[in-house]
Amino acid sequence: MFHKEGHKIILFTLIIVVACFLLVDNFIAIFWLRTIILVALLVFLILILQFFRNPKRLTQLNDNTVVSPVDGKVVVIEEVFEKEYFNDKRIQVSVFMSPLNVHVTRYPISGKVVFSKYHPGKYLVAWHPKASEENERTTVVVENPIYGKVLYRQIAGALAKRIVNYATVKDDAKQGTDSGFIKFGSRVDLFLPLDTNIKVKLHQKVRGGESIIAEINE
Repeated sequence: MFHKEGHKIILFTLIIVVACFLLVDNFIAIFWLRTIILVALLVFLILILQFFRNPKRLTQLNDNTVVSPVDGKVVVIEEVFEKEYFNDKRIQVSVFMSPLNVHVTRYPISGKVVFSKYHPGKYLVAWHPKASEENERTTVVVENPIYGKVLYRQIAGALAKRIVNYATVKDDAKQGTDSGFIKFGSRVDLFLPLDTNIKVKLHQKVRGGESIIAEINE
């Protein structure tokens, strides 16, 4: 299954690849050169298909837990001052996505969307310290009656040119369901209450909609 955000790009890529196949096959007589070009075109098509894949995930709905909004690797776990919405200290957990990861963004928790804002910006590499504040990004806050408010921020990277965010204020968010997509991009930050029990470690690989990032301390 492929994400709807990739349908046009996949179709366009397929047309270009098929056209190039025909041209190369008819106009390049050197066998080794023709083979290299054809293999390169095939690899390019496979990469595009892989990038826009949208696998089904089995989310165990639980208001006491926060699941990872994306696939990737945990690159940040630290206490920070979140100044866009909360204006207080939070625990930040950041997940970095490589070009080979699924780039669907999913709601980390169920509840009501109380804040959603898009910020145009730069395209610094995703691991840059200023990427969270200067890159193209969207900020979404979901309020859960048990867990409280959870903020997640989609951040574009050096290759990303467009962030897609479906979350609008007053929407009902369901944990693990599709809330957006980052085209050719790269990182999501979570901002959680200080008394949260973090369940992941640095450099741990996580799966969107399934891996538990944190749970509430009872």
